[in-house]
Amino acid sequence: MNMSVVPAARGRPREFCVENALAAALGVFWRKGYEGASLTDLTEAMGISRPSLYACFGNKEALFRQALDLYEREKMAYIGEALAQPTARAVAEHLLMGALERQTSVCDPRGCLGVISAMQCGDEAQSIRAEVMARGAAANDALIARFQRAKAEGELPPSASPEGLARLLYAVSQGLSVQASNGATAEELRTLVETALQCWPTR
Repeated sequence: MNMSVVPAARGRPREFCVENALAAALGVFWRKGYEGASLTDLTEAMGISRPSLYACFGNKEALFRQALDLYEREKMAYIGEALAQPTARAVAEHLLMGALERQTSVCDPRGCLGVISAMQCGDEAQSIRAEVMARGAAANDALIARFQRAKAEGELPPSASPEGLARLLYAVSQGLSVQASNGATAEELRTLVETALQCWPTR
């Protein structure tokens, strides 16, 4: 476990677990969005002082970027796993089932961290919005490229649109997030996923 000793505001140095503190910060950003999370919210959840936060993580924006890295690495790993599936249909199924599992988890807040933070960013936090949007675009481009390959290999019909399929999966994934936030049950969300997969194009 990575332990960091960071000077406290007063008195002797404060010792804390960097991973645990970052995970706590992620939880705050996830629940409140970037702008909704105050430094007081963050330091209280992380169990550290402001000087310790600045010394170890940098400013609030730098902390958010590190929390976003953690979110992608631990909570969104299913996207990379989906892209590695052997067929386009399997890619879609793994992606949507991963999104379903994420939205029905009892351990994490509902909704998507990227969407929550991007939608709640005002003029002063446009760099955060741009970062979130760029990461989302990169994932979408990878999905389109995977479906383009499937189409070139003859797995998808000539009429299939790789861009349209990627957009469909994105829309369903975001729909899961919205409906979960509005109180939809796991069974209702699963029905949505199963219905979307029934529409998947085949040759």
